[in-house]
Amino acid sequence: MIDDEPLARMVALEYLQSFPQLTVVQECNNGFEGVKAIQLHQPDLIFLDIQMPKINGFEMLELVEQPPAVIFTTAFDEFALKAFEAHAVDYLLKPFSKERFDKAVNKWLEQHTNAGAGNTQQLLATVAHSPAQNNRIVVKNGSKIKIIPISEVFYLEAADDYVKVHTADGYFLKSKTMGHFEDTLDAAIFCRCHRSYLINTQYITRIDPYEKDSHIAVLKNGMKVPVSRSGYGKLREALGL
Repeated sequence: MIDDEPLARMVALEYLQSFPQLTVVQECNNGFEGVKAIQLHQPDLIFLDIQMPKINGFEMLELVEQPPAVIFTTAFDEFALKAFEAHAVDYLLKPFSKERFDKAVNKWLEQHTNAGAGNTQQLLATVAHSPAQNNRIVVKNGSKIKIIPISEVFYLEAADDYVKVHTADGYFLKSKTMGHFEDTLDAAIFCRCHRSYLINTQYITRIDPYEKDSHIAVLKNGMKVPVSRSGYGKLREALGL
């Protein structure tokens, strides 16, 4: 149960007494605690608030390799509600009644299969297109969680099943695809200059010729990013050249 409001957790705990087959393994005040608790207990189901300090519920789920089934508890959020409905993930609008709570739990009990986790992944993919989710990138750095504002990202680099997020503090791995970032980041700022690179055009100082038909983009901090032949055309268009 992950919610920064003690009263909301208390209400949910009271309602859960009607379900003796369920055991609450931990209560969490925020997403940081939630990530650690999920890794420790590997629960089948979590109750998760969306609007929380530091990182929100969606960002927390992105940090979990195999997210469990989720019943969201939230105040009204039109975009999120559409995403929930599209992927059959249940949600409770605060304040919720015991009748509505019981309905959500019974729904999960009836379909208690691996489909719950799949729905959670589909939900995250849909919500990623919300502007509110695209102004920063949340990553795990060892046992710590780091929040990177998009404005501080120099470029992104493909790295097998991950993407390297390059910043002034070095690079951080994010378990996403380059396609995800190309689809969700502002195309007026981030340009796919190469099959393996997505560059923040605001940091480019010049573009130098390289071997054959390729180029190199030189950033303000001296970093150099490869630019393919097709990427060069996209970059010139993005920069208005």
